[in-house]
Order: sequence, then structure tokens, then C-alpha cells
Amino acid sequence: MKRGKKYTEAAKLVNREEQYDVAEAIDLVKKTAVAKFDETVEAHIRLGVDGRHADQQVRGAVVLPHGTGKTVRVLVFAKGDKVAEAEAAGADYVGGEELIPKIQNDGWFEFDVVVATPDMMGVVGRLGRVLGPKGLMPNPKAGTVTMDVTKAVNDIKAGKIEYRLDKANIIHCPVGKNSFTEEQLTENFNTLMDAIIKAKPSSAKGQYLKSVTIANTMGPGIKVNTLKLV
Repeated sequence: MKRGKKYTEAAKLVNREEQYDVAEAIDLVKKTAVAKFDETVEAHIRLGVDGRHADQQVRGAVVLPHGTGKTVRVLVFAKGDKVAEAEAAGADYVGGEELIPKIQNDGWFEFDVVVATPDMMGVVGRLGRVLGPKGLMPNPKAGTVTMDVTKAVNDIKAGKIEYRLDKANIIHCPVGKNSFTEEQLTENFNTLMDAIIKAKPSSAKGQYLKSVTIANTMGPGIKVNTLKLV
């Protein structure tokens, strides 16, 4: 893959063989931003688990202390007094059954996170085929299936992110924007890593953190010393 001149110059700052301390890695990630827009800083964590087994799934949610730097649009499926509660909490969209054809047939996806009260999961379940592949299906583990709609919406707006394994047993998560200070990025990164380390399945054997890399959207990957994280 041919890389641009700016990327090539930025990549020279990174030693591909070295595993950096968190502070050094964050410093490098800020120095290697090459895009004209405010890039997202992402963490990619490869775990020594096999996600094909239910008892080795790693999934959850965590509120980043400084948020993600992104405005998150929240859709809440609710009925009764929970509709007013969701609106008061600042949900961008609130509805029920009437939203099914809008999403299913019209391809409406003007939202980033879906929250549902448990009594609405029968309705939301009908959207499994379209919400599932996009990672938008509400889930109790992520705190997005709950009767406490206010807390769910507030947490998401404050910077709550969901982490889960992909098919290669890697977790991909944003930890902020390149415009964040090094302290903000470090605190966000450490908060995410603490949550993932605490979520280690008891059935996981051997090395849990196989590799941890951080990078800007358009920048080179920077390896983090996993031994310093555990």
C-alpha cells in the first residue's frame, strides 16, 4: 500500500520494534498526526482469549473521564413515563414500534448508540438483523438495556464507550482526539485498559494482553509495553 509523504515522515519517528511506555506512546501519537482534521486516537488491544467460546468473551462499557471528543447521538426505545425521562435526560431520539419501518425500510441511522428499556426488547429484537452487524444492538452488559434511562443517556453523553472483541480477538476503541492534552489521553487510555484488565475471563489462560497499539486515524501504529500495564 502506497503511503503519502506526510505519513512516511511521521512513521520515521516510530521504532516498529520497540514497545513504548504509555507516556512516550501518547507523546508520539500526538507528534505523528498528519491529517488536516482533528484525528481520533484509537487503541487496538489483542487479547489471549478465544472469543468463539462464551466463557472467554470480553465485553463491557466504560466511561472515559474526558469523553471521546465526539458528539454522540442517542436513540432510546421506551414507552410510558420512560419516554419523558429519556427526553429530559437529553436523548436525541425517543420512540417505539413506529421507528421499526423507518430503520428497517428507510435505512435511517442518524444515531450512534441505541438504549432500550427491557420491556421494549421484543420490539428492538426485530431490528437485530440491521442493528447487529453495525454493533448497535442494545446489550445489558454494556448498560444499554436498562430501566435507568437517565443514567444510561448521561453516561453515554459523558463519554461512555463499549468495548468488545472482534473476530480476531482484538478490541478497537477510541480514547480521544489528537487535540486532547497528553494528560487527558493518558487518563482515558488508562481507564480503558483498567476496565479491560478487570474483565479478564477466569477461563483465559496464558498471556492475556498479547499486544497493545495506539494510533491516530491516519497515523502509524505505536506499540505500548504490555508488561507495564498489568
